[in-house]
Amino acid sequence: MDFFEVVRKRRSVRSYLDEDVSEEEVRRLLEAAILAPSAGNLQPWEFIVVRDERRKMALARAALGQRFVAEAPVVIVVCANIPRTATHYGSRGANLYVIQDTAAATQNIHLAATAMGLATCWVGAFDEREVWRILELPEDVRPLAIIPVGRPRRVPSMPPRIPLEKVVHYEKW
Repeated sequence: MDFFEVVRKRRSVRSYLDEDVSEEEVRRLLEAAILAPSAGNLQPWEFIVVRDERRKMALARAALGQRFVAEAPVVIVVCANIPRTATHYGSRGANLYVIQDTAAATQNIHLAATAMGLATCWVGAFDEREVWRILELPEDVRPLAIIPVGRPRRVPSMPPRIPLEKVVHYEKW
C-alpha cells in the first residue's frame, strides 16, 4: 500500500475482532511512533502498552464510558514527558510543543496500523487525572491520547471532508 492509499484508508474504528495483536506488531507501531518529528529532537513521548483486561476496562471508564477501548486487544496510551521539552523550551515547550510532538507520534501509530491491516481510534475524550492514576504515571508525565489497537470488525466509510478550496489560503486569509 503506498503512502497516499494508507492516508485515504485510515479510519477511526470502534469495533474490534477478538484476535490478538502480536508483540512484534505493537513494536512496529511504536517504532513508527518514535520516528515522528519533535521540537529540538527532544522526543517527549512515552508509551504505555496495556493488555490487562481490568486495566483496559478502567481506561474505558476513564474515557467517558467508551467501551470499545476495552474491546481492543491492545491499548496504547501516548503520554508527554513534560520536563524533557520544558527544560529546553520553557512554558511553550510544556504547553504546546509536547502536544504537537506526541500528536505527530500518535498519527504515525494510526498510519502504521492502517498499513499493517490493523485498526485504531484516536481517543482524546477522557478524564486525564483518572488515566494518570490508572497507569501510575509520574507527576510530570501527561496522558494525551488513548489508542485502542486491533483487527477491525467493520471499517466505516470515509466521512465527508471540507474541500481544499474552502480551507486553503495563499499568502494571506
